[in-house]
Amino acid sequence: MHLPLPPEIWHRTPREAQDYILALEARVAALEATVQELRERVQQDSRTSSRPPSSDPPARQRPRRQPSGRRRGGQPGHPGQTRTLVPMEDVDVVIPLKPKACARCQQPLAGEDPQPQRHQVVEIPPLKPVVTEYQVHQLVCAACGATTRAAWPEGVPSGVYGPRVQALVALCTGAYRLSKRTTQQLLRLYGVSMSLGTIPSLEAATAQAVAVPVAEARAYVQQQASVSMDETGWRQGRQRAWLWAAVTEGVTVFLVRLSRGGQVVRELLGKPFRGILVTDRFSAYNWYPVRWRQLCWAHLLRDIEAMIARGGRSQELGEALRDEAHRMFHWWHRVRDGTLKRSSFRNYMTPVRRKVEELLEAGTRCGHPKTAGVCRELLKLHQALWTFVHLEGVEPTNNAAERALRPGVLWRKGSFGTQSAQGSRFVESMMTVVTTLKQQRRNPLAYLTRACEAALRGEGAPSLLPAEASACQGAAA
Repeated sequence: MHLPLPPEIWHRTPREAQDYILALEARVAALEATVQELRERVQQDSRTSSRPPSSDPPARQRPRRQPSGRRRGGQPGHPGQTRTLVPMEDVDVVIPLKPKACARCQQPLAGEDPQPQRHQVVEIPPLKPVVTEYQVHQLVCAACGATTRAAWPEGVPSGVYGPRVQALVALCTGAYRLSKRTTQQLLRLYGVSMSLGTIPSLEAATAQAVAVPVAEARAYVQQQASVSMDETGWRQGRQRAWLWAAVTEGVTVFLVRLSRGGQVVRELLGKPFRGILVTDRFSAYNWYPVRWRQLCWAHLLRDIEAMIARGGRSQELGEALRDEAHRMFHWWHRVRDGTLKRSSFRNYMTPVRRKVEELLEAGTRCGHPKTAGVCRELLKLHQALWTFVHLEGVEPTNNAAERALRPGVLWRKGSFGTQSAQGSRFVESMMTVVTTLKQQRRNPLAYLTRACEAALRGEGAPSLLPAEASACQGAAA
């Protein structure tokens, strides 16, 4: 038993005083722990937690680099970049400029320059909508007196706006994060007048038009060998919600749900999922077998920086872990660049893995509760730290999922989320469509226009799967 006073004094102290001293000592220890926790919370920044860099206070932002003395812009030896000329078959107007007389003797000039200097000017034509009026006639039969009305042509909208207007509205509000009022003002530049109430109707119609390819994209993700996942806060009306992302090499899908639990992970991954799941250490992913997981080393680096900030033995362990992590990332970048064979990388990583796990074991006995807790948690999941070493196609971080969620974070900050479940379905659909098309280098306005046209004809929308992207690129070539 720890005695707060020397034994000879403690044993002469009355029992009531002993109890009071022990109670005071316990209270001081609890207050010291609270102070330490609050100090760590105040000192948290983007290096030691999952907070974004924009939340760092000015005093703690990274110091500016010292001026190098070089001029701004490209440095000597830097390869220049010039705009590529549009092929002649895609040029709309060609204006030949020929000199009429010799600059020296003023004699008339004739002929052709086989290699004239080419200068192209790109201009946007005046924005003017194309208005098509359908005049539906009904005629009376001279023989029987019956009245017959002409049938609507296939693909004609029942409303005022065509599929390209609908696609543009959905793209503005669903991808470029414009408010409905700003979208209304943008349409006026095209000469299109639209009420604010019409915009949500067009959004819902667009979400319905792409419902099938979005469902196909979710099914595709569930069949992939590796999926990165992450989630961020959201608002649906007055309820707390979360925006989830599941990222694969060619397709990314999103969900908005009122839960941050494991059931959403199961919904995204489907049953049975046998791929590798790349995530942080959030508890919603803990139901998935450790042998099929890869923990995010970017999150781990932030935990290591937090260890270092605590000082003492925790700092020593953190610095040693950081050295091993940096060594690992250096070799991994060489593997990714093709300058290091994966077989060599596996051999290099054997002592790194051994050293990291030894440090984590030592960390459980370092005396700092938070550092010890993180080390114990990592030791339980240690198998998931090294999956990427042995399996190709698996990344050591879930940065891809974090990058996919950033537009959603900006959307949330600008509009505070969505007001209804219908709005959330629109967010899911548009983020899935636009992010996937960006991965496949496909034109989102062209895709959405085709999807809206197909809905008017009662046909299916184009696929979002990578095979469709290859077909589209082949047709374009």
